[in-house]
Amino acid sequence: MGNIILTIHETLHVRYGDLHWWPAKTPYEIMAGAVLTQNTAWSNVRKAIVNFGDNLTPEAVLNMDMPTLTDIIRPSGFFNQKALYLKAVTEWFAGYGFDVSAVQREPLEKVRPELLSVKGVGKETADSILLYAFGFPTFVVDAYTVRLCERYPVNVGKSYDAVKTHFEEHLPRSTEIYNNFHALIVINGKDHCQKKPVCDGCPLCNTCRIAKRSLEQ
Repeated sequence: MGNIILTIHETLHVRYGDLHWWPAKTPYEIMAGAVLTQNTAWSNVRKAIVNFGDNLTPEAVLNMDMPTLTDIIRPSGFFNQKALYLKAVTEWFAGYGFDVSAVQREPLEKVRPELLSVKGVGKETADSILLYAFGFPTFVVDAYTVRLCERYPVNVGKSYDAVKTHFEEHLPRSTEIYNNFHALIVINGKDHCQKKPVCDGCPLCNTCRIAKRSLEQ
């Protein structure tokens, strides 16, 4: 049957091209965005990022009092929790002197467990930070990825680790490919593979089981 993962990647890439994620001014802005986007839409995160003005730096956030920080990030929701999480991940970054290259010199096998031990940082958040802020080759799994696997189908189960491992085993170990593939899955998920699928016009409609079933009805 061939490499289904590569086939999906190639099909989506033909449709959408290179998406150049994550759009941000600095690696720290990516880190903050990865924390703030938990359980909310990106449009709300964008409002919070705009609220920071010129103060979206690790130094500023680390020294900011909690009432000020929670007020700034209020549009992202769950702002009391997220303020604590953002402080925690910033303190982790402080351990590297806020030096991106210092993090990059460490092996992924060391840095990922460190991030996962930070309060409020789960697997998706950690992998987003590692991939997009620091350029580590680690695949990000989100709800769109799991949904795609269920519908296509890619029979790997629903657990984060199972899906992540399967994608990494069937793709070249490439930051660029992992970066763009995750972005491709998200944009196609928003356009077509929604909770209620919009299969008409989906680039995967000729091969996806759910799409073929929907279009035949």
